[in-house]
Amino acid sequence: MTTAKPAHIAMFSIAAHGHVNPSIEVIRELVARGHRVSYAIPASFADKVAETGATPVIWHSTLPTDDDPEAWGAELIDHLEPFLEDAIQALPQLAAAFEGDEPDLVIHDITAYPAVVLARRWGVPDISLSPNLVAWTGYEEEVAAPMKEQLRATERGRAYYARFRAWLDENGIADDPDRVVGRPRRSIVLIPKALQPHADRVDESVYTFVGACQGDRGAAQGAWRRPAAAEGKKVVLVSMGSTFTKLPAFYRACMDAFAELPDWHVVLQIGKFTDEAELGEIPANVEVHRWVPQLDILRQADAFITHAGAGGSQEGMATGTPMVAVPQAVDQFGNADMLQELGIARHIPMDEADARTLRDAVLSLVGDPEVTARAEAVRAQTAGEGGARQAADLIEAELP
Repeated sequence: MTTAKPAHIAMFSIAAHGHVNPSIEVIRELVARGHRVSYAIPASFADKVAETGATPVIWHSTLPTDDDPEAWGAELIDHLEPFLEDAIQALPQLAAAFEGDEPDLVIHDITAYPAVVLARRWGVPDISLSPNLVAWTGYEEEVAAPMKEQLRATERGRAYYARFRAWLDENGIADDPDRVVGRPRRSIVLIPKALQPHADRVDESVYTFVGACQGDRGAAQGAWRRPAAAEGKKVVLVSMGSTFTKLPAFYRACMDAFAELPDWHVVLQIGKFTDEAELGEIPANVEVHRWVPQLDILRQADAFITHAGAGGSQEGMATGTPMVAVPQAVDQFGNADMLQELGIARHIPMDEADARTLRDAVLSLVGDPEVTARAEAVRAQTAGEGGARQAADLIEAELP
């Protein structure tokens, strides 16, 4: 740990669980070290931020929320335009909120474009806190260039880049828009290095992996008590996160997969978009909840059926739980592939995720001693990456 003097640190993020949750324990650690942290966040996450001891700085966002995932659209440009639109309207709000109380250092989620602009304006260092995979040497040529070419071939894509360029010029930033978004000056990566594609090609002078920053998240979530009927049985948790959970047919398949296996108990989280009545008859060995204390269950579970979001993937790795990954969107497909490459999961596309396929995948994972050994090796590696304390050390090292 460094012996940094107390400083004013500003954190910027958006109102999304997958972006706020990974930062929470880092913020809690910084506050515990005596720093004053101002966390710029929409009102829906203010209470979560305040629990860390940081001061929420409330701003209005125009982004779709976790309550309306379908508002994001289906095309790449549908996902890019809202972030730029939100950044342009948020910048004056955030500049006004910090006027006369500018921070010594800016830390920010990868989606918080105004944070980069404000750090330059204030003349202070900025650090990205990445909740998912980062760019590697060659990423632009292998991945970004084809996507950029496809975007620039459309009128909407050209308009997006022109507007982004104009906004950066207006704020005195000469960097290419794609570099502003994807190539930070300094980045602390809040995922295990094992989850990063081409990790051997990531520039370690820019990116430092600290692994999952879970802290006492399990205590905050609460505890799961194994019901008497499940004593002596194996447990499988089914959880598809908080956003893409309108999946009644998939949940039915998960229940059917284990309905005739009396030595298995299923904990099924259905989220807020599926009505339990849509599931039909619930087998005796299944318990259904809208929300569960996921980390606590995984510490006791034998298998995990997941959408392979960054948070769920890390919790499965941190508890050494074999996973069946059924990705839904964005980075989840890459995470599912990485988990499968590590030998601790099976990647099953949603259109193939019927009861038999799910059951066979879980049973083959749990019955394989090599999977058990690999899961334990990944768990040990993840535990040694430093987490929130290491992240706080790195942030303090950047203080002017």
